[in-house]
Amino acid sequence: MKRTFLLLLSVILFACNDGDLQIASIDFDGIAIQTCESTITTSSTVFFKINGEEALILELQSGLLQNVASQDTIISAIPAQSSLIYRLFDGTVNTNYFCDAIPLTSPSVLEEIEATVGEVLISTIQNASDSTQFDHTIQLRNITLINEQGERVTNVTINDFGTISTSQ
Repeated sequence: MKRTFLLLLSVILFACNDGDLQIASIDFDGIAIQTCESTITTSSTVFFKINGEEALILELQSGLLQNVASQDTIISAIPAQSSLIYRLFDGTVNTNYFCDAIPLTSPSVLEEIEATVGEVLISTIQNASDSTQFDHTIQLRNITLINEQGERVTNVTINDFGTISTSQ
């Protein structure tokens, strides 16, 4: 009986290791896409989303945005062509963290994870009410984030990154 109890106790204690995983899920759907530029152009490449103490940073490959309605979805591979980075901070982060000329010292980055696999999909349409404006819908597909301990972050909900508009 003692052996059975000790065996059960040791299984319970050692089987439930979470590996110090700080991030249980990532959900940026419904969060507005932002950039530091006052006017978004086809040469804009860095966009981000902020959700309290988390940020998701997307850097598109140069030339991906074009002021032409696309017949097909444009695809950019992560990390070969574009990059996606998730950051967890020790406090609430705001746009100034990314956009100030002199970088802020706080909040500090607790964890930074770069996507190891995935795709950026961009569909471009000409705006119906303004023919000089183009709307680019950015989606993410098959994103894999793996932390430094080799653990895959689960419950990644970042499919619809957002829509941005550019003008001719």
